[in-house]
Amino acid sequence: MFKIPKYIVIFLSYFSICFFGCQQQEKTVIKTVPVVKKKTVKKDIETILQKRTDSINKTNVIPFLKAYGNLNKESIVLFKTRLGNIKIELYKETPLHRASFIFLTKTGYFNTTAFHRIVPDFIVQGGNSDLPMTRKLRIRYNYRIPAEIKSHRKHKYGALAAARQWENNPNKTSSPFEFYMIQDKRGSHHLDGEHTIFGEIIEGFDTMEKIAKLETDKKEWPLKEVFIKALVLK
Repeated sequence: MFKIPKYIVIFLSYFSICFFGCQQQEKTVIKTVPVVKKKTVKKDIETILQKRTDSINKTNVIPFLKAYGNLNKESIVLFKTRLGNIKIELYKETPLHRASFIFLTKTGYFNTTAFHRIVPDFIVQGGNSDLPMTRKLRIRYNYRIPAEIKSHRKHKYGALAAARQWENNPNKTSSPFEFYMIQDKRGSHHLDGEHTIFGEIIEGFDTMEKIAKLETDKKEWPLKEVFIKALVLK
């Protein structure tokens, strides 16, 4: 029987100890090296608010929107759609509605929604969809906006107003999610004083008219949806 020389056995033993020992040491070093994470330098009130958005509800909605509005003063929002763009201006005299609209735009809610109701020669309504994410966000941000109805603001052509429940809503609180635009060129003045008008179209009337011409089902929902990509401009 062939016998391995002793010096080879010693060499192999030494090699094995060095090889596996080094491998183990390398693994140990890799495991013990700390992972360096980038630290967020900006720690202002806005950052804190963004981390607490899940807690918005009917009890804290007013102080939240006031604080958010003070930190986010933008009032121009752009809607991009497959039929064209619509640019809207939000009124500063309705600060809670403006802040809520900017908040939902920046958090991406409107990007999950579409123009979901069309009534020709009356309104084009947006802010909802059949997507699960839309429903999830509506549950997460469970609040209503106190009415900010101004007598001099009328439902003129291109006016932007907040949808609301009519039953069991004596204070006329608004839905933060759904809005409508007046498509009737004569205006829809029977709604004056009933809904908060918080902005108006400044560009893209032709896009609203294209949306208004879409075919709908019996529930006034477009057969081919027009999804929204909302951007805060300034």
